Amino acid sequence: MAAANYLPSEDQFLCSICLDVFTDPVTILCGHNFCKNCINEHWDANDQYLCLMCKKVFNTRPELHVNTFISEMVAQFRQSAQQKASSSSSEQQVSKPGEVPCDVCTGTKLKALKSCLVCLVSYCETHLEPHLTMSGLKRHQLIDPVENLEGRMCTKHNKPLELFCKTDQTCVCMICTVLDHKTHDVVPLKEEYEGKKAELGKTERLVPRCRRSRVSSPLSLPFHISDFLS
Repeated sequence: MAAANYLPSEDQFLCSICLDVFTDPVTILCGHNFCKNCINEHWDANDQYLCLMCKKVFNTRPELHVNTFISEMVAQFRQSAQQKASSSSSEQQVSKPGEVPCDVCTGTKLKALKSCLVCLVSYCETHLEPHLTMSGLKRHQLIDPVENLEGRMCTKHNKPLELFCKTDQTCVCMICTVLDHKTHDVVPLKEEYEGKKAELGKTERLVPRCRRSRVSSPLSLPFHISDFLS
């Protein structure tokens, strides 16, 4: 009964080949565990029947059977993790005015935790989970949540607009600087934004109070640079 109630950490359920939680776990003769499919594929592709953990070589291919005890423990772990995720989602903050909402939430929109530059979608903690656990999504580039994500991407190269070309007075991506703006004066977008703010500060100190309302904001010189900053 004690074993049934004990849930080890996730690391103890990870297959060293796929680096994911065990699927049909098997225990080979040296005592190490792998996903049945993972170790079979490894042995199919190699001449030796080797344990990747201890490097022990078996003369004949070991017969594999699913370890039912570990399989049951994995099932309990998955259920516990799912319940924890559900509990966590109920504690997450609802998106407030000025905060980036989750694009996937239906009904009440929760506060986004990250934005994905590949999916062009912002995710709350719950909906971000696949990007942290699924091997295909782990390669996606995540950034702090930003609004209007598509508008912050270069329409030509589909890369984030994170630089500013002072020569052409426009936002550019990294590829733009190598191709169309190779010889231009390019600076980080945040650096240009901070420079414009400093310029406005100097201008406001020189302009009479009654005329301050007519001075353009640095955010509109020549356009809303802050819109592109995360």
